[in-house]
Amino acid sequence: MVGATFMRAAVAVLAVSLLGAGVAEAASKKKKSVRAKSAVTRSVASTGTWHRGYSHIVVDANTGRILDADNADALRHPASVTKVMTLYLLFEQLESGRMRLNTPLRVSAYAAAQQPSKLGVKAGSTISVEDAIQALVTRSANDVAVVIAENISGSSSSFANLMTRRARQLGMSRTVFKNPNGLPSPEQVTTARDLATLGRAVQERFPKYYGYFEARSFQYRGVAIRNHNRLLGRVDGVDGIKTGYTNASGFNLLTSVKKNGRYVIAVVMGGKSAASRDNQMVALLNENLGKAQSGRQMVARMSGPPQGASADEAVAPVALVDETPAAPKTIPVPTSSPRVAMASAVADVVSTGSIPTPAPSPARPTQAVASAPAPNAPPVGSAAPIVPVAVKTVAVARPSQPVASFSNQPGILGTLSFTNGFVSDASEAPAAAPAQRAIRQQVQVASAGPIEIPRQDAENADQSAAPRSGWAIQIGAFGSEADARAQIAKAQQKAGSALAKADAYTEQAVKGSTRIVRARFAGFDAESAARKACQALKRSDFGCMVFRN
Repeated sequence: MVGATFMRAAVAVLAVSLLGAGVAEAASKKKKSVRAKSAVTRSVASTGTWHRGYSHIVVDANTGRILDADNADALRHPASVTKVMTLYLLFEQLESGRMRLNTPLRVSAYAAAQQPSKLGVKAGSTISVEDAIQALVTRSANDVAVVIAENISGSSSSFANLMTRRARQLGMSRTVFKNPNGLPSPEQVTTARDLATLGRAVQERFPKYYGYFEARSFQYRGVAIRNHNRLLGRVDGVDGIKTGYTNASGFNLLTSVKKNGRYVIAVVMGGKSAASRDNQMVALLNENLGKAQSGRQMVARMSGPPQGASADEAVAPVALVDETPAAPKTIPVPTSSPRVAMASAVADVVSTGSIPTPAPSPARPTQAVASAPAPNAPPVGSAAPIVPVAVKTVAVARPSQPVASFSNQPGILGTLSFTNGFVSDASEAPAAAPAQRAIRQQVQVASAGPIEIPRQDAENADQSAAPRSGWAIQIGAFGSEADARAQIAKAQQKAGSALAKADAYTEQAVKGSTRIVRARFAGFDAESAARKACQALKRSDFGCMVFRN
């Protein structure tokens, strides 16, 4: 009896243990399945996403030692720092003799249609290699970057593939390029560490051409274009190299310092503003420069072509390939600081709100055409109708000397230049006289959240209104009337007192087939009043440019 009882108890214990093991195994399999599913989800979600955040690195280039780093290997977007690689490949062409500084580079319609910041080169024209180098270093010209790419590889996409291959050969293991200028693309990524490698490579291999990065200004057709890099002249020993900004990347800066035998490369990515980025870089240099080794370089110099580079050599000139720009991807605007990114002669900025798609470049025959088409005529073989463009000429007072005045903050789409003594818009160059639209009532905004702008009389305003006189300011250029008015409304909310007597208006301009709408305030009786308004706007994180009508 007792034996039977023990036997039943043993069987019961065994059954419970087997049941528990089965449950545990099932739970384990379920957890593994969940982990596997989440891993797949993460992998899918990571494609096409924007990589935001701050990172920096400070490298002693004499020893290769990392002096300071924060998220140095995290993926970030390079923005206009991309152009350092574009120039690296152009310097290769110069070093090999395939190009010279006076070699003319042909401008395609696709290149001319790039978004600002830009030099404003015209389709069918040429620009010399030396001017192209300086345009990238100072203006950070997106159009000229594409000109370089097309003249080396035939198309932007082929050139971007070459950029990525060269990055790998240099040891930039996490960098991928999709275009030569840094305009927004979720797939165009790099790291602070990779950019520091590029900063070393470009100056150690091309010391003859690296000096261009130290230029503080560039004279192009009689107009002085200032370098965006504000550390030049501010920090002793800084000799370059490149700034960058898009809404997704934040404010980036790649810097080189040589002082008292010390050689340091530093990178800051994801700054909240140009000023804070520069201040952070100065702080990093002040803290770490003294830690760097003084004397000769102990690590191998990157003075030769990387292994495998010879296989990428192409024979110039390269026939340009017709490129049709893809529709731009949606570019998110940070909710904490909904700044509208704009381009200027002051900072590397691109339009991040509503970006109009550039017109597709017309098909180009591989053989030279015997005679040039008449003005406004479609390309040979095109079925597109001829669209007449009305042109209105407005006389503008000639300035005493060709000097343009800019604000010292980023955020201006459009830059003023003077050609033959008349005022023009160098970065936009409208084909027709702009129509000014008066905003007849001020829009009051209650919050900084999403803003519903009512349709105002401005929509029906006389487009042929006479140009305004006196001093004025511009706070941006946009892809639609609604976007321009929304920015005006935000400016009135943030700096209402400074703009109380100003006349808010929008102005249309056309570049190629792309229409832009400028957001402006006029009616300032003196330059000092306009500058005071700009200062108030800049304190509220707006871009602002002062000009005289």
